[in-house]
Amino acid sequence: MSYIQNPSSIEETSFKIIQSVIDEEHPDYRFQTAMEESIIKRAIHTTGDFDYLYNMRFTHGVNDKIIDVLKNKGTILVDSSISLNGINKRVLDQMGVRYDCLINHEEVVQLAREKQITRAMAAVEYAAKIEGPKIFAFGGAPTAVSYLLELVDQGLMEADAVIGVPVGFINVEECKEALLESNLPAIATVGRKGGSTIVVAIINAIIYQMKEVITDDYVRYSTPTTKKEGEK
Repeated sequence: MSYIQNPSSIEETSFKIIQSVIDEEHPDYRFQTAMEESIIKRAIHTTGDFDYLYNMRFTHGVNDKIIDVLKNKGTILVDSSISLNGINKRVLDQMGVRYDCLINHEEVVQLAREKQITRAMAAVEYAAKIEGPKIFAFGGAPTAVSYLLELVDQGLMEADAVIGVPVGFINVEECKEALLESNLPAIATVGRKGGSTIVVAIINAIIYQMKEVITDDYVRYSTPTTKKEGEK
């Protein structure tokens, strides 16, 4: 049996298949921007789920805001080790961007015990001590999304952008609706779908659109986007 073994060829072919499925099964679908196309296609690439064509929302110029934070060497704060392991730290290091998952930090664990709240909520509160622009990214902690919104409303926390894509059944849909209705620049999925791998897909899609990413094994270029009418 013959099969593709080169990583870059696998990825390139996958995105071609994604576009062909969109052309065939969703012929009237149009992406709003090249960046949104990159993000949505990478979410589909990660999950094999074309529902992400319709359930992902972008508010208050969030993509430009995230790019601004990254260019200014801000901090990405994720809510799981899965997300932390999946984001391309090599290129983030090249850009001087900081990143962390605070839920296992001793101070956060202690704060959660003292206040009888989840560690994800305690991590949000602890993050107020981190200086500079911040991007919060939630893939598995709807309570943390709600808590962040409370702290922002109370003037106790600042968030430059929020990726709110928790997956599950308890407070998941409600917290994402509240996030989308807030004044915070946000990327969120409507409904129950999401997860840590979607956080990874979103962050990597954005940084791959910003520059070429050179890994140890191969050169990964930004996600191919569809050409507009009249473009060559």
